[in-house]
Amino acid sequence: MDALFVTSNHDKAREAAEILKVDLHTVALDLPEPQALDVAEVAAQKARAARDALGDPDQPVLVEDSGLVFEAWNGLPGALTKWFLNSVGNEGLLRMLSAYDDRSARAICAVAVAAADGHVRAFVGEVGGSIASEARGGEGFGWDPIFIPRGHARTYAELGPEKHEDSHRARALRVARGALHAEL
Repeated sequence: MDALFVTSNHDKAREAAEILKVDLHTVALDLPEPQALDVAEVAAQKARAARDALGDPDQPVLVEDSGLVFEAWNGLPGALTKWFLNSVGNEGLLRMLSAYDDRSARAICAVAVAAADGHVRAFVGEVGGSIASEARGGEGFGWDPIFIPRGHARTYAELGPEKHEDSHRARALRVARGALHAEL
């Protein structure tokens, strides 16, 4: 059996298929973006919406959502990171954070699996780290140029493919793998 992964990002789909060890079929859907800080809540709501939009298929439906949490901001931007980036970009985030001494952060990803019976479970992966003082690196996307994972001196964007070995997304996918295989 196979699963449906809602994404238009082929790199995410390739990474997910490798980690999950299942046949993934990607589906690009324009899903509503719930407004919440909790990435697991957002991913679960999107997975329900995706199942509905796809006509309740027999295969499990996977949706992922991720965000960046600045500890100085008490959970922001969280699942709202995409909106912050669209509005002010990485440079704006860095300027807003410059007023704080605490540059600790967490990269969080939730993979929600909507089973054929409609039951939805979300699996979270998290990587601690800090925010760089300036954007660095040319790899990756989104906030990769400003996030430095713990144990590294380079940003995700500077790590290149090495990022995928133990990223927040890879961790969430590994946790989801067992549940997904139980569904298949």
